Amino acid sequence: MERLLVVDGSNLLFQMFFGMPSRIVNRQGKAIQGTLGFTGALLKIIRMVRPTHAAVLFDGEHENPRAAIDAGYKANRPDYSKAAEDESPFSQIGDVYAALEFLGIKHAETTVCETDDWIAGYALSLEAESEMVISSFDSDFFQLVNERVSVLRYRGKKTALCTPEFIRKKYGIEPGQYADFKSLTGDAADNIRGAKKIGLKTAAWLLNEFGTLENILVNVGKIEKLSVRESILQNMERLRKNYQIIRLTGTGELPFAMEELFYVDDGKRTNEVLKGIGLM
Repeated sequence: MERLLVVDGSNLLFQMFFGMPSRIVNRQGKAIQGTLGFTGALLKIIRMVRPTHAAVLFDGEHENPRAAIDAGYKANRPDYSKAAEDESPFSQIGDVYAALEFLGIKHAETTVCETDDWIAGYALSLEAESEMVISSFDSDFFQLVNERVSVLRYRGKKTALCTPEFIRKKYGIEPGQYADFKSLTGDAADNIRGAKKIGLKTAAWLLNEFGTLENILVNVGKIEKLSVRESILQNMERLRKNYQIIRLTGTGELPFAMEELFYVDDGKRTNEVLKGIGLM
């Protein structure tokens, strides 16, 4: 069976750049900790997943289409274009791309959408006899999880593979309800405000009762708890906007066809990769 591994490259780069214990430089004095961490983590992920196909996708620098729905979307994120080189993960992006090319792994930057949209596009167009593993800490991908699509959250020995059962146990909902769930509760990481009085348990209860966010809004008068009913009534427009932002429907144009992503792991080690691209 074909198994596609798609890595949220920006997410992994940030995790490794800021997760390394200290700044690491090579003999030429060049900082390499982000590239070192990224390459090492990627190789470990590949050996966990054992994919037949692989791609690493990054967010490019362009206007975010979701900001047209809500100007506050991700407005809390630092602007790394103004950060000092030592403080910006993007200062090592060229070396990360070189490492991917050395490994023979396809990579691309988005130009008109977010990485989430490309990844959703691959998940939604997956062939019936294929599997997909999404490597990312972005919980938005939970809405794509099903019997053939899982989310791997890499954290060394604490790595978790998120399956439908994981979502059910953690949140008390079905994976397909996750966008509705997050619309209700909000997401501080993306600067998305939910409805007051709607925490994780209340959101799960509402979705188990009504099925979808839209059904909750249409049947708001049937919500018995007064404080919850009033909160929904006061935030109906915001909740619909949240859903527009959070819901992943894919994109018509993907960077690579499946056959272009064929990959065979030849056992290279991290040091070998860094030597191969002139960093060691």
